[in-house]
Amino acid sequence: MYITSDFDSGNIEVINAESSPVQLAIRKDNNSDFYQWFHFRLEGEAGNSYPLRIVNAGKSAYPEGWENYRVCASYDRHNWFRIPAEYNGESLDFTVDLDRPAIYLAYFAPFSWERHLDLLAWAQLDDRVQLETLGKTLDGRDMSLLTVGDAKTAKHRVWMIARQHPGETMAEWFVEGFLEALLDDANASAQALLRDTVFYIVPNMNPDGSVRGHLRTNAAGANLNREWQDPSMERSPEVYLVREKMLAVGGDLFLDIHGDEALPFNFVAACEGIPGYDERHAMLEETFKRAFVAASPDFQTERGYGTSNPGCANMTVATNWLGHQFRTLALTLEMPFKDNDNLPDPVEGWSPARCKQLARDIFFPIRETLKVL
Repeated sequence: MYITSDFDSGNIEVINAESSPVQLAIRKDNNSDFYQWFHFRLEGEAGNSYPLRIVNAGKSAYPEGWENYRVCASYDRHNWFRIPAEYNGESLDFTVDLDRPAIYLAYFAPFSWERHLDLLAWAQLDDRVQLETLGKTLDGRDMSLLTVGDAKTAKHRVWMIARQHPGETMAEWFVEGFLEALLDDANASAQALLRDTVFYIVPNMNPDGSVRGHLRTNAAGANLNREWQDPSMERSPEVYLVREKMLAVGGDLFLDIHGDEALPFNFVAACEGIPGYDERHAMLEETFKRAFVAASPDFQTERGYGTSNPGCANMTVATNWLGHQFRTLALTLEMPFKDNDNLPDPVEGWSPARCKQLARDIFFPIRETLKVL
């Protein structure tokens, strides 16, 4: 048996390969105590079973994320299925029944840096798309922005950012699905929106953390979704660069795409606790939620995060800072790492395909919200 994570977004340490189960541990993000994302390859003899144990699961960033969790697995890195796991409060145990010589195992289906570059290259082939490099990350990677539509004539400006937390790969799967639908000439909803709306899309807010195999932080150990009030090029250039562009062009609707480790549902969190939250914010939020429920059976409003008391929002969080700065609707969309318990999938759980379908379903709530601006 051989285990390695020496590749893009890889993360695992082999503590004891001779024991049964094999003892593994997840590495912490650089300069941080956050950890939960794992991604590695196991090689062995087809037909054999390999019991594995992640010994430090109980001290991870979100231990409740392991409850009722199933491991993502793939032989070809394209089709992902789930393997049952057991969590005892300290460790996560699962067994790989190997059908081929090697299998990839991950916290959620990875979205590789190469796939990210392919997405940018594919999108910019469309004449309606402008690809712009805003600057560099601490590790020297490009911070890329896609502008879709005519910024000079557009009546509305919609921002979508994703993967501030790099281990939340479902966010970039969502963006891929959104771009595929937005640039589909046969998609009437997309074409109607593009008549008077320009979209500013950052598919990956945290390139360094993505490649390093981090859960939540960038190369410096900064949680980017706690950097929006006072970002810097030294600590959080990703936020600084995107924030400067937002201040330059403005926006009418802001969507920040994420994943939640614990809650097995799709939901949004708004900015109710910001100092400037008013009746207009509330009306826009209700319009968006009502339309999303009508458009997608995968979206719901019963389960989610609690709301902050008026004036008590954490203004370092993107949604709060954006909602206050631009006096408009800003939402964090959360998708599950596990499954959607309202519509569970016994084979794949919550999957890249479901992420992309949810993205296609979001056109209606965007359109309905822009109508009442």
